[in-house]
Amino acid sequence: MIIVQGTFPLKQDVRDDALKIMRRMAHASRAEFGCISYEFYVALSDPNTLLLFQEWESVEALHDHMETEHMDEFLRELPQMLDGKVATRRYEVRGSQDDLGDQKEVDIGSQYEPREKIIH
Repeated sequence: MIIVQGTFPLKQDVRDDALKIMRRMAHASRAEFGCISYEFYVALSDPNTLLLFQEWESVEALHDHMETEHMDEFLRELPQMLDGKVATRRYEVRGSQDDLGDQKEVDIGSQYEPREKIIH
């Protein structure tokens, strides 16, 4: 499984227009073969920052997604609505049954940095 996480800083005055584009993108993407989930979320710390979380069955499904017409439209329309750079991370999750019993190994890629656990 492939997981992609992104952060989109939006200009306040065009936020509603950006949300419409993101809704269309999410709807079209969820209909694609190999898409497990595709959703934008509003950051609690800043309502003009949206977070993208998407899951794909395979790298091939993600590559096919990048070649769609709705991706082209998204990439044409969104840049002028951004108030900064988009940041994305991609993770590959793999399971291994070799001598693990019920446990699974997870490879989340080299971009992972351990952080102190916060308990509320």
